[in-house]
Amino acid sequence: MTQAPTPTADTVRRLVSSLLKEGTKGGAGAGGLEVRPVVEGGEHSTWWVGGRHVLRLAPDREAALRQRRELRLRDLVRPQLPLAVPTSVAHGEWAPGLTYTLDIVVPGGTAEEHDVSAVGEADLAGLLTGLREVPARQAEALGAPRTAPRSLEALRKAAERAAGRLAAADEFDPARLHQLSSPAAVQLAAQPGTAVLVHHDLRGEHLVVSADGRVRGVLDWTGAAVGDPAEDIAGLAIAVGSPAAVRAATLAGYAARPCLRGLWLARCDTVIRLAGHLDNRSDRDKGALPLLRLQLRRAWEAILLERVTELREDDPDEEP
Repeated sequence: MTQAPTPTADTVRRLVSSLLKEGTKGGAGAGGLEVRPVVEGGEHSTWWVGGRHVLRLAPDREAALRQRRELRLRDLVRPQLPLAVPTSVAHGEWAPGLTYTLDIVVPGGTAEEHDVSAVGEADLAGLLTGLREVPARQAEALGAPRTAPRSLEALRKAAERAAGRLAAADEFDPARLHQLSSPAAVQLAAQPGTAVLVHHDLRGEHLVVSADGRVRGVLDWTGAAVGDPAEDIAGLAIAVGSPAAVRAATLAGYAARPCLRGLWLARCDTVIRLAGHLDNRSDRDKGALPLLRLQLRRAWEAILLERVTELREDDPDEEP
């Protein structure tokens, strides 16, 4: 298999300069166009281009297939959502078989930089509502894969094993997982006929949030699939906290089962991911630990029902 070329600043500058025609419009030209790599991780090589554009380069053919599919799906979901979806001003191949898309930057920070306000939670509800309105068959016709719901019982068992490793490192109390019993995990299994189009990667860095807490856009649709809506609720729990995620899902019309299912998907996932990085002693994994610890705290924030239960347990005069 041919080794994909490694993109450099000169590679990006030459490509984008020809696309934006900087040299013929009195701009900086190919030699002066400001380009810099985006620090955040991802499956694409991503570069800021000036202050208005971002260039994403697919590093392999599988990523190129997902990027082509993403361009089609973004056009499908855009009319349904109250939030911005990135718009491509140019796309093509930057190397044989490897695609690129030059997108207009959606202004704002991320959910890692700004807290989401109550109005922002309504924005997230609009996101979940809009995704549910996208015709699933049409999304599949454009290439969105259909994914089976994950087994919460299998995830619970994996999380119990991971929690033991976290307890040994004084990172987590395994007793907290006892709230999710085996019968409860079975009860929270996904119901037939509930599949919708899901973003499937609602991390904090993919939510564009303004300084006033409004959610202005959603980035990176390469993982979009037709599947379990609880996966997006879980993503929001990790990105903005469980209470905000459950409130947004409830505003979007989701009942208790998918909300609680999403909550426990997020909680089990964060325990497993943190344990996996603690087991791996590489410097790269150590650098990810602060964010993973923060995500675990967000996912394990108590929702209203749990807080009421805690108050009753703490009050000796409260009737059972």
